[in-house]
Amino acid sequence: MAALSLVLSGCATFPVRPEPGGEGGRIWTKPGRPGVVVSAPHGTSDPYTGEIAAELARRTGFGLVVASGFGLEGDTSGRPGRRYEVNRPTEGVPGRPPAEEVATPAAGQVYAEFERRVLETAGAPLGLYVEIHGNGNRESAGRIEIATVGLDRDDAWRMRTLLELIRDARLRGEPSAPRLEVLVEPLDPIRYTASAAKQSGVLRLSRRTLHIEIPRAARTEWRPLYTGILADFLGQALAVLDGAPPAIGPARDKP
Repeated sequence: MAALSLVLSGCATFPVRPEPGGEGGRIWTKPGRPGVVVSAPHGTSDPYTGEIAAELARRTGFGLVVASGFGLEGDTSGRPGRRYEVNRPTEGVPGRPPAEEVATPAAGQVYAEFERRVLETAGAPLGLYVEIHGNGNRESAGRIEIATVGLDRDDAWRMRTLLELIRDARLRGEPSAPRLEVLVEPLDPIRYTASAAKQSGVLRLSRRTLHIEIPRAARTEWRPLYTGILADFLGQALAVLDGAPPAIGPARDKP
């Protein structure tokens, strides 16, 4: 958390202690463009997502919200520990089905504070809300998955095309980097649909939402490259959703 704190220097900091005697966690915020926010609700338990979100906010001018330190149990034998889910009012274990999550008063308190900070940081009705997540699932290791709210199939195709064009342009200068596949809901089937956060969490608050799952390689060895790709993508996302053409390269045919 110390390294993340340095990255978030200059942000407003809000300690949250949902249980008496517990250490709790922190939520960092920094306002940006009205109505547009990028966040990392698991800034430490999803390694490097807090740093990625902070850099994306810096490059795009989006408002920033990062939560960290909301673990309830430490990782053991390579298995993740239980945590407050933060972007919804439940406790759970990363990678486990939403049906196994448990709603508790403490989890509700953490979520209520996170929601409040997201809306406060937006400073206007949320037109685009972006969440950055990480996973270590082997099936998802070669792809970026984007769950969405408020997008139809045509919108998803525009988002996928935009991200692919930017990815391919950047990879021309990095031939050894992994060429991660891009899957965007509802056009593509994805593993991480964020169903619980859509139903009872923060994802339901925005007109349009992009819930971005980033595999380990793009958060570690290739983090600078893929952070740059995502920054370019988000910098154009709203305009492209509103009908503007991508600012780079020709779009491929729709499937």
